[in-house]
Amino acid sequence: MKAKELTDAELLVLGLVSEMPRHGYELEQVIEQRGMREWTHIGFSSIYFVLGKLEKMSLVAAGKPPGPKARKIYAVTERGLEALTARSLAALGSVRPTYSSVLMGMLHWPLLKRKDALKALRERASAVAAEIDRLKTIRLDQQPLPDFIEALFEFSLDQLNAEAAWIARTSDYMEHKP
Repeated sequence: MKAKELTDAELLVLGLVSEMPRHGYELEQVIEQRGMREWTHIGFSSIYFVLGKLEKMSLVAAGKPPGPKARKIYAVTERGLEALTARSLAALGSVRPTYSSVLMGMLHWPLLKRKDALKALRERASAVAAEIDRLKTIRLDQQPLPDFIEALFEFSLDQLNAEAAWIARTSDYMEHKP
């Protein structure tokens, strides 16, 4: 198993299962409780799909406790721990480009009416400011947080603050450009 073969959703689920054996519904609860959807894109219905993929790759093994209503419990395998470690280190040590929708909007700037485009940038600035406030509130409500979770919030907030500064500079430039 090469580290690059895991998707972000697979890496998330594998990491949670590595903490302790869990069933799919329990994984959903942990994702919600920890606010992990702030950094990941995984829906409840995707969890079981991802678990199935991880099981096929021999990264997790499923077991079913006794009882008529017992759910499959998934546990990480040795191969799964190796893949989790390798992929986590690769994620920390590399850069993967992300593509914001604002890039597509800016690409087509010449087709837009200047006043409409500037209005759209102001709306984006408001949305970014609201997201910054929302993340700060979530962060405050969850105190105290482990240091690595604080780092996740800092990363997201720093990105949003950088975007807010970019929007302000770009709007000012485009507004005053002849």
